[in-house]
Amino acid sequence: MPILPEPSYRASRWQFNGHMQTIWPSIFRRVNFHYKRRERLELPDGDFVDLDWKFASAARKKLLVITHGLEGDSGRHYVKGMAKLFSENGYDVLGWNCRSCSGELNRLLRFYHHGDAGDLRLVIDHALQQHGYEELILAGFSMGGSLTLRLAGEDPDNLPRQVKKLIGFSVPCSLLSSVEALALPENSIYQRRFLRKLGKKIRGKEKSFPGLISAANYADIRHFVEFDNRYTAPLHGFKDAFDFYEKASVKPLLGQIRIPALIVQAQNDPFLGKECYPFNEAMNNANLFLEIPRHGGHCGFMLPGSEYTWAELRALQFARGQ
Repeated sequence: MPILPEPSYRASRWQFNGHMQTIWPSIFRRVNFHYKRRERLELPDGDFVDLDWKFASAARKKLLVITHGLEGDSGRHYVKGMAKLFSENGYDVLGWNCRSCSGELNRLLRFYHHGDAGDLRLVIDHALQQHGYEELILAGFSMGGSLTLRLAGEDPDNLPRQVKKLIGFSVPCSLLSSVEALALPENSIYQRRFLRKLGKKIRGKEKSFPGLISAANYADIRHFVEFDNRYTAPLHGFKDAFDFYEKASVKPLLGQIRIPALIVQAQNDPFLGKECYPFNEAMNNANLFLEIPRHGGHCGFMLPGSEYTWAELRALQFARGQ
């Protein structure tokens, strides 16, 4: 029953609730870390994703692959903080950007979404073929955590043997539960921000694919259900938003994970509803470790006086087998 004891982590006193613990690092945290090389990976369907690498040593055989959250990128504070810590502790690092998230709109009409780990698999296969790594640690935040866990649970027989551990923070394991949480009045600031960023891309797609996608009356969209009904579902082969939430949620796949996987969900995460905390799945899968700190917000987990967050330090600890 690997539901781990509640960790002793506590946020700073002035970060007094989940909103402060979510928003403050997102706006103000700066990480002094720079990738050394960007590589464009051409995909079989004619699209591309951009990969940001930090090779600390040609002799290293260990790689950390980090997947960002919805409308994030490899430059987000939580990605760079994790990348810096692991780079200083014996790992090469790859922060990859989902389609449309590297600063350039992707070529195809489709985007990326919570239920499609295919691009992550292509990224991993590329890294293994090009650099011969012997050990891969996969880490993801929010949507990136969903993709990381999905990759291992969707087709466990074909997961590369070099993938040794999985780490997910602030994971919306049940998309419907997360959408319902974000629709609450006290969480509307996050939903508005996501919809605003997504709207810029929709308008860009309209210019690239006139007649196939429209941004008309986009300002009338107030909730994720409306956005997903109008765009996500039809662009990616789902009947409607609720079909998307059901099929793209990673929770039903957690029981199939066969390698050590850590999921960390703060109790005060404003993005996560009750069904996002996979207690039963952890109790019934000896490989799945669930940790639920009282504090942390969504992808926050700041530590007073520390360059690194508690999440980043916890990830390194788990990667080392502790």
